[in-house]
Amino acid sequence: MNSRRRSLLAAGVCAAAVALHHAPAVAYVDLPPVTVPNADAESALRALEDGLWLRALDGFPAALALQPSNPAFHGGAGFAYRKLGRMDPSFRHYREALAIDPNHRGAHEYIGEACLAVGEKDKAREHLERLEATCGRGCDEYRGLAAVIAAAR
Repeated sequence: MNSRRRSLLAAGVCAAAVALHHAPAVAYVDLPPVTVPNADAESALRALEDGLWLRALDGFPAALALQPSNPAFHGGAGFAYRKLGRMDPSFRHYREALAIDPNHRGAHEYIGEACLAVGEKDKAREHLERLEATCGRGCDEYRGLAAVIAAAR
């Protein structure tokens, strides 16, 4: 089981989310525990795992209404918006995730990818440097962003 999946499983989205313990395809990283039952978050996270970006965006607003300071929910919304090519809301959510948790590895990886998508390689490299300082060159998020930057050259 890779560390992204392990991060999702360890987060314990909530007691009712036992069904999420099956191998996700796109598991979002660094999910903190949900402190209250949040069916919208569960639905949004399942949609991310399945690559259903619009469905994920159906759940994140309500999930964030219950937990507005959850950086993983902002990061997940940013991820879905980015996959749909909607860069402005994507950046807005990634920045919110990083305002809440400046060391959120998933948000740094994915905002770096978003920066590359809009031609801002220097900003992508800044996020790569932040990941190196946060978790080193061996963490999945660093390696993922480094590979995308290398491929963009």
